[in-house]
Amino acid sequence: MAEITFREALNQAMAEEMERDANVFLMGEEVGYYQGAYKVSQGLLERFGPKRVIDTPIAELGFAGLGIGAAQVGLRPIIEFMTWNFSILAMDQIVNNAAKLRYMSGGALKIPVVFRGASGAAHQLGAQHSQSLEAWYCNVPGLIVMAPSTPKDAKGMLKSAIRDDNPVIFIESEVAYGYKGEVPEGEYLVPIGVGDVKRTGKDVTIIAWSKMIHVALEAANMLAQEGIEAEVIDPRTLRPLDEQLLLTSIEKTNRCVIVEEGWPYAGVGAEISHRIYQNAFDHLDAPILRVTSEDVPMPYAKNLEQAVIPSAPKVAAAAKKVLYI
Repeated sequence: MAEITFREALNQAMAEEMERDANVFLMGEEVGYYQGAYKVSQGLLERFGPKRVIDTPIAELGFAGLGIGAAQVGLRPIIEFMTWNFSILAMDQIVNNAAKLRYMSGGALKIPVVFRGASGAAHQLGAQHSQSLEAWYCNVPGLIVMAPSTPKDAKGMLKSAIRDDNPVIFIESEVAYGYKGEVPEGEYLVPIGVGDVKRTGKDVTIIAWSKMIHVALEAANMLAQEGIEAEVIDPRTLRPLDEQLLLTSIEKTNRCVIVEEGWPYAGVGAEISHRIYQNAFDHLDAPILRVTSEDVPMPYAKNLEQAVIPSAPKVAAAAKKVLYI
């Protein structure tokens, strides 16, 4: 298997799907001539031309709506938001049209559109550019929400998202684009709604997604030095959730820590915690603990930013707490 970056994996996924299906096209700010704010669309304009790699004005509401309309008439748009923070401007289209039109048409309309882009804190980008908004979108029926953590998952998940007939929210960590990992050669898909065990263990389950998987794995390595075997679970798709994978792990370890970059109040981790309590309460030997970002707007100062977001020491401490160590 070749070792490539996260951005290269996404690029390959889009190129392969555009080659396979002439109805697939990419649209967003600076995706064409600039080749993407994070260079995810590098080379696509030259390969597929300006009718299929379309630069847009700074008008998220407008081009999100254009993509939804294109999806209704048989095309398969990929809409890139330079950052998910900017998607707030397009939420009327995403929530009121993309998520609802298939249901409101009695299934007569398909909405095969993928909204993708960067999410989460990066490096001192301030409060308005450092948010993790997956909980907002997970709250909306009709949307699929995916959050890959590795190049292999990124490619296989994006290909599945592009082929699906429902609107997909595809969340990419802003700092993960340079991460490297092995990616299989040839055609492969990661199914929607299927999670993955990133590390096996018997003492405590750590559930995380996107960038937080790497924080969880770092914490697991720290715990291993003390003889604690943590199992790290990546749901990959947040809605629909691979609930059985989570429950199976809890039944084995009897303890759980949930890690997310988003805020604690009404977060995705709160929903996952509820489902575990509802369906695996008798298997728990300790209360579930959540490690989230602090419940504040993101500070600009580097030391304060690091204090706000989850870290491996915070996760390891939570794991030891549920183990009563």
